[in-house]
Amino acid sequence: MRAAIGLIGTALLATSSGLWAQEAQPAPSPGEIVAAAPRSDWRAIDASDLLVMDLAPDARGRARRVVIQLMPPPFSQSWIGNIRRLAAAHWWDGMAITRVQDNYVVQWGDPNGEDAAKAKALPARLHDTVASQYTTPADDVPLSYVLSRGGRGPARLELHPAPPPTPGYRGFADSYVDAVGFVGGFPMAVEREFRRPPPGVANAGEIVPTRIWPVHCYGMVGVGRNMSPDAGTGAELYTVIGHAPRHLDRNIALVGRVIEGIEHLSSLPRGTGTLGFYETPEERTAITAIRLGNEITALPTYEYLDTSSESFTRYLEARANRRDPFFITPAGGADICNAPVPVRRVPAG
Repeated sequence: MRAAIGLIGTALLATSSGLWAQEAQPAPSPGEIVAAAPRSDWRAIDASDLLVMDLAPDARGRARRVVIQLMPPPFSQSWIGNIRRLAAAHWWDGMAITRVQDNYVVQWGDPNGEDAAKAKALPARLHDTVASQYTTPADDVPLSYVLSRGGRGPARLELHPAPPPTPGYRGFADSYVDAVGFVGGFPMAVEREFRRPPPGVANAGEIVPTRIWPVHCYGMVGVGRNMSPDAGTGAELYTVIGHAPRHLDRNIALVGRVIEGIEHLSSLPRGTGTLGFYETPEERTAITAIRLGNEITALPTYEYLDTSSESFTRYLEARANRRDPFFITPAGGADICNAPVPVRRVPAG
């Protein structure tokens, strides 16, 4: 798996020479940087790693399709294995959107799931799931570098590459952990610890990553569950449609992110019941089918901007420090969820 945790790099400053002096050109926006990224900086998403949900047509008869990218190994693989089995069994066909809570989540699954007498039987041989798998040992993930403010450990983690010399630059400070980044196109948080050198080794020790986990940004997809120790099977899913609920990190399994069609979920009527659940069948939006992408005829090919590429580094820096003409004062930093990894359909040719 090609995976990396990315950090801010140097900003692009284009100049042109005139007859008497060089005049700085306007700094590019994040969107312009993405648009100019070479094809070599994009990574294809395998169709088998896509989950495609078709909802009943809207009031005008228009199709509504939601495309979800499943998370790569080693993250949440027990749940993702179950999701693959559920999709292969066409288990979700005829299910529904059951909950829409404003500024929070949209949830879907079996409307009768809490009633043992009416609930639809799950496919056989689903994986057992446990809360300990909400996080992953960092040793299992090939980290290349980490975003860090260095403010909580006994020493500052060396940053690679170094932050650009921008006055007031603070990078991607996080309210929950002191190291965040990206792995395989997904936003991640990192837990670290200080390790002293072995006896007789003359160095000051180092801060090393110990565990890593995906974070609840807009569009991320997670697994509904009951009270712990239940960790959910993957049959009940939700996506974030509001401000990033980071308090859910390490409390629920995240399995992917919506890469296309989020508007079909975020625009649904809000539920009137507790926590935004729909109180009557008439309020629900029906799910006509959920399939893995490799089962869908003529599905577009999608790709994401490689999080270890120079283009992504420049994109991150531009998100943290907007200098394009509309902006007056660069912010000097950004939240990890304010730097969504760009995804696009593969352009023709």
